[in-house]
This record gives sequence, C-alpha cells and structure tokens, in this order.
Amino acid sequence: MTMPILGRRALLGSAGLGMLAAPGIVRAQAAAPVAQDTTRLEINRAMPPETHRFTLGDFEVFVVKDGARPSGAPNETFGTNKSAADVAALLEENFLPPENFVNSFAPTLVNTGSDVVLFDTGLGPGGRAQGLGRLVEGLAAGGYSPEDVTVVVITHMHGDHIGGLMEDGKPTFPNARYVAGQVEYDFWTDTARVGTPAENGHKGVLANVQPLAEKMTFIGDGAEVVSGITGMAAFGHSPGHMIFNIESAGRRLVLTADTANHFVLSLQRPDWEVRFDMDKEAAAETRKKVFDMLATDKVAFLGYHMPFPAVGYVEKQETGYRFVPKSYQFEL
Repeated sequence: MTMPILGRRALLGSAGLGMLAAPGIVRAQAAAPVAQDTTRLEINRAMPPETHRFTLGDFEVFVVKDGARPSGAPNETFGTNKSAADVAALLEENFLPPENFVNSFAPTLVNTGSDVVLFDTGLGPGGRAQGLGRLVEGLAAGGYSPEDVTVVVITHMHGDHIGGLMEDGKPTFPNARYVAGQVEYDFWTDTARVGTPAENGHKGVLANVQPLAEKMTFIGDGAEVVSGITGMAAFGHSPGHMIFNIESAGRRLVLTADTANHFVLSLQRPDWEVRFDMDKEAAAETRKKVFDMLATDKVAFLGYHMPFPAVGYVEKQETGYRFVPKSYQFEL
C-alpha cells in the first residue's frame, strides 16, 4: 500500500487545526514579554546556580557557577597588543560576537573521601549586587554546607578568587584549613603595593586572606595539598599563581585556574597579551608550557573562566590550541 504524500497545504492545514484547538496556548506565547537586562538579573537570582558533578577515579568533583557577566569589548581585555580588528576577526571565526564577551567563574570542590577540598571562593558578598557570589548556594544544591569543607585552596589572590572567604567579618568555611602559594601571599601583603596599581588587590588580601593566615599553609611548586592533589607553579597571571594536579585511580585532571581566561582568545592565541596578566610575557610562556603538556598527554583540565562546566581538553593547532569541552568521558 502506498502512503499519501502530504503537501505543504496539507501540513499547514494540520498545523492550523492544532492552533485552532488550543487558542490559549497561541495567545500565551504571543503575549510573553522579552526580559530586559534588569529583569534577567532578577530571574537569574531567583533560579538556583548552575552546578556540575562528575567522578575522577575515586574522587567526586563538583563545580559551581559562581555567576557570569557581560564584560565589555573583548579587545580591551584580550589581545591588547593586537588590533581590535584582529580580535574581532578571531571571535567571528569562532561564531562569537565581536563587541562583547561573557566572563564566568567556577569554584570547584573535590571530595576525596577523606577531605572536602574547595578551590577558590568566587566573588562572595561583593558580587551579589550583580547576581554573582553564589558559591554557597551552589554547594547547598550539591548537598554540601560550608561546614563540610575541610581544606580551602587559593590558586591566586585576585578578587574573584578570594571574595568568598569571609562573610560578615567571619570565615565562610569555619572548619577549614587553608592552602595558598607563599610567593603570592608575600607579594600581596607587602606594603610596597600601596600607591601602585596593585593597591586595591593588597587591600582585598588584607581583608579576606590575612585574617586566616594562622590557619594557612603556604606552599611552593610540587607541594602536596592532600593525597592525590599537588600544587604546580604557573606564575605570570599573578606573581605566585598556582595550578593543581589531581589524580585518583588512574584518572587525572589539572585545575589551571587563570592560566587561560578565554577558551578562544587565550587558547587559540596564547601569545596575545591579556589585560589582567600582571607579567604578560611570563603568563604567555606559562600558557604555552601548561597547555602543551595537556595537549601532548591528552589530560583533562578545568579552567576557572572556561565555558561552564569549565572542563575540557585541548588539541594542538598551528597557532595555539582548540578547546574541546568534556562530554561523557568521566561517566565510563
């Protein structure tokens, strides 16, 4: 038996019958307003923060989106040693808008079974007016409270990594010990920062980090945080910027923090200067060293400012690296 072929008129007629049968649905769709920027912010605040959970060997990794925000003209942050046209062209080649970019933040918790280790703390109270600072909410969504955290690791001491250390003048994670790079801490607490472009960062560290110094272990390259987690010097973005190698049951993940701050502009062009890299030449060299290693060894990484859930791989290209987001690799 030959089935009839429906023509365009028949299809439209069928669709029309559906519409006539449910006029209320059509009116509701037509009447839905487009959210304005302020409305979007309120909607985002009302929704739970995004989270993502996966296993790494015997460890559980739980990533929280502390928030995201449009951050202005990309060429004012990335490729500052290149023309705006060069930056725009690379973005457009990668299906991204050339006039703006979104910056997101991804504090990460690793549950080893013996310790609950939190890497970085987001923007905290200072970001909440902009819908940021949602780490504690995100942890709660994953079944964790601030009291559960036993170790807080600070990759470096820029404000979007230390802002959530304190709440109302008290430690947010009251049962934790703290780990940070010695070089990083010494730089930011030095009074030589007063009167320089680093003065605001100095003040932030005095307010959020220094009160916890008695509970803090200061480390250098190769130091063990807990079994399976090791610090690695990756200086340049900040004077003592650290990344962390995580291994369990034959699986490996590197938390690269701010080694690369954009999945296209920093990875495809690692030599391009970044506004927030304090030593731009050293930061570029570190980017190439770290991501060459990850590409060669095919190791997964989690980058603090990568597209959420911030986990993926890199493939070596002629001018840099291609970011490949994770899919089901950790489910098998």
